[in-house]
Formats: sequence, C-alpha cells, structure tokens
Amino acid sequence: MKRFLFIAIVAISFAACQSPNDYEKIFNDPSLYSNTVHELNTVVMGNNFGPIVASRNYLYSAIAGYEVIAGGYPDSFASLAGQLHGLTAVPKPTPGVKVNFQLASLLAYCKLGQAVTFPEGSMHEYVDSLKKMAKDHGMPGDVLAASVAYADTVGNAIMAWSKKDNYAKTRGATEYMVNDSPGRWVPTPPAYAPAMEPHWREIRFVVVDSVKEFMPPPPYPFNMTDKKSPYYLEVKKSKDVVDSLSEEETWIADFWDDNPFKLNVSGHLMFGTKKFSPAGHWMSVTGIAAQKAGVDFNTTVTAYAKTAVALFDAFIECWNIKYTYNTLRPETAINKYIDPNWRPHLQTPPFPEYTCGHCTISASAAEALTSMFGDNFAYTDTTELEFGIKSRSFKSFREAAVETRKSRFYGGIHYDYCTILSHKMGSQIGALVADRIKMKK
Repeated sequence: MKRFLFIAIVAISFAACQSPNDYEKIFNDPSLYSNTVHELNTVVMGNNFGPIVASRNYLYSAIAGYEVIAGGYPDSFASLAGQLHGLTAVPKPTPGVKVNFQLASLLAYCKLGQAVTFPEGSMHEYVDSLKKMAKDHGMPGDVLAASVAYADTVGNAIMAWSKKDNYAKTRGATEYMVNDSPGRWVPTPPAYAPAMEPHWREIRFVVVDSVKEFMPPPPYPFNMTDKKSPYYLEVKKSKDVVDSLSEEETWIADFWDDNPFKLNVSGHLMFGTKKFSPAGHWMSVTGIAAQKAGVDFNTTVTAYAKTAVALFDAFIECWNIKYTYNTLRPETAINKYIDPNWRPHLQTPPFPEYTCGHCTISASAAEALTSMFGDNFAYTDTTELEFGIKSRSFKSFREAAVETRKSRFYGGIHYDYCTILSHKMGSQIGALVADRIKMKK
C-alpha cells in the first residue's frame, strides 16, 4: 500500500509544477478516479476480504462517487435513486454554492471505501493527498470546503442505504454445517477452510428482483459408480484437462486465478500470497477500458458504477445457487474415487462448486462494459502485471468473459458444463442491469 501512496505523491509533486490555479483541469483527469479505485483495490486485498464481500466494497463506493456526479450534472446524468432497490433519495447540492464535483466524487468514493466493512481511516492518507492536491493547485478554500461537505452528505446517504442490505444480519447467522454425504461439498486442502458466506443469498439485490429470476437447471446428479454417467464424465474431463495443460491453457488459468488469499504449503512452512479478487480484476478492466476509450471523468465514474452493480447482483445470484445445491468440488471427487494424490492446477476456494462465481460475475461485468463502450472493443488487460503474470489481449469484453469461463475448467476447480451454464446466467444478469438502470441522459 505504501508503494502506491508513494506513486500518488510523486504524481502530485509532478502536477504541482504546473499552473498553481489549474485545479479544475487536474480533477477532471479520469485517470485520477481510476487511481482511486486501484487504491481501494489494494486496501481490499491487504485486508483479506473475500471476493463476495469485496463486491460490496466496490458497489457502495462506486454508487457514492456516481451520485455526486449525478447531483452535479443533472442534465446529463440520472440519479440511481428510485432505480436501485431501497435507494429512495440522494441529497442534491445547495444552489449557488460552488462545488468541485470531481473532487467531491473522489472523496465520496473514499468515504464509502473505508467505511463499508472497513475500520475507519484505511484510506485516510490517500484522502489527505487529494485535499493537498486541491490546495496545491489553487482550489479556493470555500470551494474545497463545499466539495468536502457535499461528498460527506452524499456519502452519508449511501452509507445509510448500505446498512439496510442485511449484511450486518448475516454476520451473526448460523454457520454452515458440513455434511459428508455423497456428492455434497466438504472443505478442501490445503487450508480446509469453512464455507465462505453461506448466507449471502440474503443480501439485498440492487437491480435483480428475486433469486428465482435466473435459476439455471439443477447440477448433474452425483454418480461416481457409472462411468458413463454425465457426472462421472465431467469429473474425468476435469482430471484429464489438468493432467495435460498446454502452456497457453496454464497461462489462461493463472491469469484469471484472482485468488485473494492463496495458502502456500511446503512441508511445515505455510505462507499466504495475495492478488486482486475477481471483482477487483474487473474494476481494473473498467479503468483500462475508460482510458483506452478516452472518455471523460464523469463517464469513467459511470462505467465503474454500472460494472459494480453488475458484479454485485451476479455474486448474490451465484451464491444463492451454490448453497441451494451444495455440490462438491472436482478435487474432492477425484481424491475420493480416482486418485487420492491428485491436485488441481489452481487452489480450490472454500465454497460449493455449482455455479461458478468467476464465470458468472465476469459475464455480467462484460455485458455492463459492452453497454458502456460497445462490442468488439479491443483492449489489453494489464491487471496481473503487478503479480508477475503477463498481460493478455482481447477483441471484446465478451471474449474475455468466455476465456474466464475456460480458466476455471483449466484450473481444475469447476466442471466444464458448470462454467458454461454459469457464463450464460451471468450474461443474462449483466444484460438486465445494462437495460434496467438509466444513467446517461
């Protein structure tokens, strides 16, 4: 985290060499918003939040940032109040009071970022750097004060809304009871961690109306005695693909791994390594797309908000299905019935197999981004460079989502048919989000 703060400080110092009264130009830079999202991404990673909870961090931060812009530019951007479940009203700016809405958007984003499931102050240094930047570039004191005040006002409204999404209630819910019956999920090596977020289906959707809206067919019936059964064939297919991965398939699996906390075990030595979560990866893709498209600050904020909504609702639907069927992972089936020493290429995450989270949310995000930037939008995804993995290029967001689907099969952590059905469901959720919420006027 200190590394990225250092980069931000260097950028501020460089910018300070420009005109001392150019604050409007400085804060109209869309890359500043993307840098702020990356800062939250880094905080999320550092605090070991799982991928599902991370999607909540990104959602409320992005909505707070967007609502500031919608309040400041009502002729161009529509508030999401009345469009998102439970969001009834967001305060408007006081007439006649000059606010820098770009700075206010950044501050509102940070306010929610460091408050939604975080201890207060996790982004304090970064927020101070934004305020210092405003002063260094000649923002009048009354404008700075009004911008901070409006950010707080909108942030408080989004905070109040967030507290009614059942998150706090699920913290005290009954723990998942492991049942070692045939075909049912059990904890997997090396950590044998308990089931992650078994009550996430109780979290409030923001666009989708019901968990019943996108239910795929049931998973294949468990059957490891009939070698011609659909289930057995899927298990065998999973083992075979991992045992013969090509260099390209390995790269694809590693690129989309997005394991926020991998436990590495070597003898008695154990240590964790961290990456951005699946939702964090797609937040990064959003910034890459906005930069390539050359869109302005306000449109960049809009893209992040729409993508965050698509990710959030897709996770809720996927987790509902996971804990409806509680299906075991390929690793468990192969170890018990075929080869006790077999391991998947990727580390199996601690929750049931059907449906696939990354497949679902990636397809959903791809639809949201396609609605913003168009289909056949070619880009290079550089997200994984900071984790030592080479970048990959795509002809469209949808192509990237299809590759994500394949990555979970190549990694040995999902059955092939599951990834296909999950991708389809995610595409439908993303299309619903893109169609239902109206942002730009």
